[in-house]
Amino acid sequence: MSRTIAPSPDLLANALESETPLAGYFRDADLASDSPLAWQLEQKSAHIDALRGLFHGPAGLVRLRLWVFLTLMSQGDAVLTRETLDQLFHALRPEALDTVLKRFREVGLLGWDETQRCHGITPLAQQIAAVLGPLNSGQDDDELAGILGQVVGADRLGTLDGRQVQMLQAQLGRLHGEFQDAIASGSEFRLREARKRYDRAARLIDRASEAITAIISNARGQLALEKAARGLGQAQSRLLAMASQFNRALQQVDRQRVTLGTTGITSTDVKLWLQTVSGLHTLAEDVMAAPAGLMALAPHEMLDVTEAEFERDRPQAGAPDSLPLAQPAPEGNLDTVALPQELAELSTMLAQWGLLTDSPAPHALADALLGPNPADTRYAQVAYKAQLMPLLGDAQAKGLAGATGDLARQPWRVEWTTVLQTLDHPAVAQLSQGLLHPVTAAGASRHGPNPDLDQP
Repeated sequence: MSRTIAPSPDLLANALESETPLAGYFRDADLASDSPLAWQLEQKSAHIDALRGLFHGPAGLVRLRLWVFLTLMSQGDAVLTRETLDQLFHALRPEALDTVLKRFREVGLLGWDETQRCHGITPLAQQIAAVLGPLNSGQDDDELAGILGQVVGADRLGTLDGRQVQMLQAQLGRLHGEFQDAIASGSEFRLREARKRYDRAARLIDRASEAITAIISNARGQLALEKAARGLGQAQSRLLAMASQFNRALQQVDRQRVTLGTTGITSTDVKLWLQTVSGLHTLAEDVMAAPAGLMALAPHEMLDVTEAEFERDRPQAGAPDSLPLAQPAPEGNLDTVALPQELAELSTMLAQWGLLTDSPAPHALADALLGPNPADTRYAQVAYKAQLMPLLGDAQAKGLAGATGDLARQPWRVEWTTVLQTLDHPAVAQLSQGLLHPVTAAGASRHGPNPDLDQP
């Protein structure tokens, strides 16, 4: 009795992958020749074989080939002697280097000159290096810059086609979708991170706007390029129009932010702090130590209470009281809301500084904000005094009566800097440095003229 042994599916699949050409995977082999992209891939078989030679094999060996190849392409010599190769790859074992170089010669990435006994960089290797350019880039979030650079460069050289423009259009559409998802999420942190990416994308598009405009205007007569350029213009306008959406979403987040009392700490600060805490479960240990007790009521007990409520005597409503007789209104005082005492204290301190000497010297801004007793000053008091500083020399505030006008008429001018000063203070860690310059009788400070103080 004869037996028939059928090959396994894995064996058939391996044979199919190793022997079947591209046209063999189509329902009809003629359909492969009708596809321009399939025909072009067949014409680029040398490039595909070179990439297969680089990426075929274990992960470590693939990375070794890529490292050697990119190192070779980054040096400036087109002819490589054995001494040059040994100097470049002195850290590699000789057998590993020989294996990689042999593979490069087999796939056409390196040429061998038997007479001079040296290797040479082939044109195919230079084309493959251009394809692998992003692997040699140190930036991770650079997908838009890479595609945009290819499109602009190809347009300058006159080699631009519709497929490259469509790739850029697809990238802009993908970024538009990601930004829309971030806006719809309502998350403040996701919104701010997406806004940073949007600003980078907008700057790149703005720098290449002239080239994109030229691509769109010069695409007439080429149907594929004209269609791709029209879609690129629409994708560009949709992406740039999202700036107002980001502004509205961030303004909505700012309105929803909660400030904890008068401390100046917001809910965003609390969330940022919680993200830095390593063990959040430790914060609830004392809370969970004493769980709340539950009281259970039986239905008949609830019914007894209800019956007793309906059966007990209700008090009778009394007769309405008569209106009181007319009587004169008592004398009193009308109390008004007083301004915070920090305003008067700041004005008094500035006035005393001006009277200490005939020619007052500039004072540090921190001395005025922290007051005479810095250790007892709270954060809210420092923040309030910092908001009062723009009143010094204000032309409109000078005409007011009361403590606000007194402060505006003080002969001092504030000058802020961008340098942060670290303080040894229990409530304020850092404060922007600044100086208070005295103003002379002529209307100019010792530091320089002040346009606000010079006004009558």
